[in-house]
Amino acid sequence: MSETSKQYDQAIESCADIFIKKTKDYGTAWRVLRLISVVDQIFIKALRIRTIQDIGSQKVGDDITSEFKGIINYSVIGLIQLKLSDPKVDELPVAKVQELYHQYVQFAKSTMMDKNHDYGEAWRDMSQESYADLILMKLMRIRQILNNDGKTLISEGIDANFVDILNYAVFALIQISEGKH
Repeated sequence: MSETSKQYDQAIESCADIFIKKTKDYGTAWRVLRLISVVDQIFIKALRIRTIQDIGSQKVGDDITSEFKGIINYSVIGLIQLKLSDPKVDELPVAKVQELYHQYVQFAKSTMMDKNHDYGEAWRDMSQESYADLILMKLMRIRQILNNDGKTLISEGIDANFVDILNYAVFALIQISEGKH
């Protein structure tokens, strides 16, 4: 599993680089996004991946790899927004953004490593199509939880779904880097 840990870190490194550079360019404009808007941003990206997979071509420049990176970064935004709990026009310092980004990515990685232990890295045998479908399913779950005022009876909360989405996108990036797509 040390190889998985290294691959995970490599996938996240490129995402974090994009996230911090965009933070320097745009500030934290994403702070105004309510959770449903974050969900919709991820939904658009996941649906685009699925469409490209289904039709086998694309007309817009961003490739599937870029879309999975965007899904990772929007998942982190979702987790940050959950923690800060009050979407507003609010500029966060870059250092604080880096700290929060690292905190949530480390939590997601720890969750992934625990699940890998129990599931034996079953994700390595999954298809790219499954990642897109599972991400869309998790988004539908988040929408339902939001419709239930954030409450669940026996199910995982919104945060766990964002973590799973992030990890599915990392798995997809790892497989793409290995030529499995």
